[in-house]
Amino acid sequence: MLYTEQIIERYKNPRNFGKLEDFTAESEDANELCGDRIKMQLKINGNKIVDVKFTGEGCSISQASADLLADFLKGKSLSELKKLDKKDVLKILGIEITPVRLKCALLSLKVAKLASLNLFQ
Repeated sequence: MLYTEQIIERYKNPRNFGKLEDFTAESEDANELCGDRIKMQLKINGNKIVDVKFTGEGCSISQASADLLADFLKGKSLSELKKLDKKDVLKILGIEITPVRLKCALLSLKVAKLASLNLFQ
């Protein structure tokens, strides 16, 4: 698998890594098979996601995916987040993902959706 420069750059220098002091929702999950772990915090105003931060550890795919997804989600509505799927995340990543690495790439989407669900519990 060829990693694009964007994936390597986002892995080494993520723009959205950290914690929000005034988050609205958060969630955390892990891929037990490979050890990837991501925690996401969303700041929501009305129905709009205004900020996203993540922490965690894992492979370059899982961490770059979380960083790129965080950028993508800013300014989106909760209903837009709900509609996102595998195809959308792979488009955001911009590289071919092998079946073995698919869970790595999709972990951040799972966590973001879980965080949005936590708003209503």
